Amino acid sequence: MWRSLGKHYMVRQSAWLEGIWFEKLRPAYSTMTQAQSYERVTSRAAASPRLFELKDNKEAVYGALDAWVAWEQNFPIGPLRRALVALEKEQQWHRVIQVIKWMLSKGQGNTNGTYTQLIRALDMDHRAEEAHRFWVKKIGNDLHSVPWQLCSAMISIYYRNNMLDDLVKLFKNLEAFDRKPTDKSVVQKVADAYEMLGRPDEKHRILDKYNDLFTESPKKSRKYSSPKKGKK
Repeated sequence: MWRSLGKHYMVRQSAWLEGIWFEKLRPAYSTMTQAQSYERVTSRAAASPRLFELKDNKEAVYGALDAWVAWEQNFPIGPLRRALVALEKEQQWHRVIQVIKWMLSKGQGNTNGTYTQLIRALDMDHRAEEAHRFWVKKIGNDLHSVPWQLCSAMISIYYRNNMLDDLVKLFKNLEAFDRKPTDKSVVQKVADAYEMLGRPDEKHRILDKYNDLFTESPKKSRKYSSPKKGKK
């Protein structure tokens, strides 16, 4: 016969999200039997979404995620980030976009790291124009503080998709905030864009201005003098 559990007995809950197990401890009420507790835990685990198995549409993904987080006291940002990493490894870019957009719709994940993941996934899903619209709406109005890593990612997207006017416009706006690029590959993309746009003067201006990024600083060599031998 199952004995009733004590008030402070903790039930170990495991929920399955996109091939990743994560565990929680939840208090069980004294009136709940072990069998009832097991049934409750099992139903919650079954309710959590397995994103690889869902239909590839917004309604299915959003519905599964909504049903899953309804069980959670706190928004499960950690498990979701691990799920996104798993989706990226499988190159499930469309699904990555759906999950991130769902997170943002809940007011969660508003970080530069999430934005970088989203615009990269949009680019890989052949939706560069949508990545551009997201940049303009959510990121591009705060260029004085946007990390260079995120700016570089957007410049690369513009470059790969032949959106050259947008590329040089972004770089000029960064220059207006006195933002100096830290990577010569960014400067080279901007210079190439100016060349393809038929603006050689701007190309040479950029290369001259950031010439130091292309010049490797000479390593300081230490000269060791051998001790002088005393005269015999």
